[in-house]
Amino acid sequence: MSSASTTASGPFAAYREKLGNETFAGMVLLVGALVALVWANSPWRDAYVSLSEVTVGPAALHLDLTLAAWASDGLLAIFFFAVGLELKQEFVTGSLRDARTAAVPVIAAFFGVAGPVAVYLLVQAVTGSGIWDGWPVPVATDIAFAVALLGIFGRGFPAALRLFLLTLAVVDDLIGIVIIAVVFADGLNYLLLAAAFLAVVVFAVLVRRRITAWWVLIPVGVVAWAFMHASGVHATIAGVLLGMVVPAVARAGEDEDLSHQFEHRISWISAGFVLPVFAFFAAGVNVVDSGGLLGIVTDPVSIGISLGLPLGKLLGIWGGTALLVTLTPLALGKGLNLKDMVGMSLLAGVGFTVSLLIAQLAFEPGSVESSHARVGVLLGSLLSALLGGLALRVRARTRDDIET
Repeated sequence: MSSASTTASGPFAAYREKLGNETFAGMVLLVGALVALVWANSPWRDAYVSLSEVTVGPAALHLDLTLAAWASDGLLAIFFFAVGLELKQEFVTGSLRDARTAAVPVIAAFFGVAGPVAVYLLVQAVTGSGIWDGWPVPVATDIAFAVALLGIFGRGFPAALRLFLLTLAVVDDLIGIVIIAVVFADGLNYLLLAAAFLAVVVFAVLVRRRITAWWVLIPVGVVAWAFMHASGVHATIAGVLLGMVVPAVARAGEDEDLSHQFEHRISWISAGFVLPVFAFFAAGVNVVDSGGLLGIVTDPVSIGISLGLPLGKLLGIWGGTALLVTLTPLALGKGLNLKDMVGMSLLAGVGFTVSLLIAQLAFEPGSVESSHARVGVLLGSLLSALLGGLALRVRARTRDDIET
């Protein structure tokens, strides 16, 4: 029995260890999306739709949701819990602790949200489509993908470039969370919302008292999630709030603070299971029955999003940073200049996870606009990755020539 157990745990342990590599984790997420795209456009596409629409959960609690809804409303809350932990760490001990160091990327993040929104709205205005609802879709930056791509293409750049992207992406996530919580709140039930916040407070009290048994914390977290879901606020917000109340400073006698302990326990679950499953259900767009690829890429919704991600982020982040360092006393990190920021700004257009979620929320489920918006996210993220990687490598060669 011992030998069999070791054999069974070997591949699993290796998979878990590999998920610590940002590039590998990004590839796992990408595989989930690609499998969905292929299946949703294959002769067996009806089976994909049937699987997505399988309903499970207790109807008495209004939790009889489809598998696709469980992926975006339920499983993704675990990912947002990890995001909440990261936000807490950045505010308490990380890059957002020092306002002077964080000032440029933080402000640039707001420009980086305004840029994609402006591009999307401009496309709708020029084409006369009148479809304004998709404006929040291209605002997000996928931290995992963007940082992994910077690690691949950003060799030779100062460490300050990675810190800039990390800080910007964290603030970008925070803005995206606020948009989800405010813009997509539907028929708020304030009593249930208060109950959700009360459950979060109970969770906070427990972790501050170092009561961390899973059989205590998980039920409290599930209650907070359920009340948030029923209140009309998107349930993933509960995950963020729960993550942000976990202490990020170690007490005397502790080797590591609780937020890092929790992150180590769930980050591999988020990267290796939650995100690939979400991508599988979110990225499965039926191109064949949605007017064909040509019809999708010429749709103003798809155009606005696919241009908003790379072009909007470039205009917003690089343009905003240029204004800040030119017109104010603020400066970039050590060893950086504006030419270094072009490729990084483009990589910030890899929206993927949060953008796919917002695309599902912005339009009616199953609508043509929803499908086209998700294709726009995939195309825009791909363009951002390709153009950002190319710009970084070209700039890296220029830096090498200058240094030599």
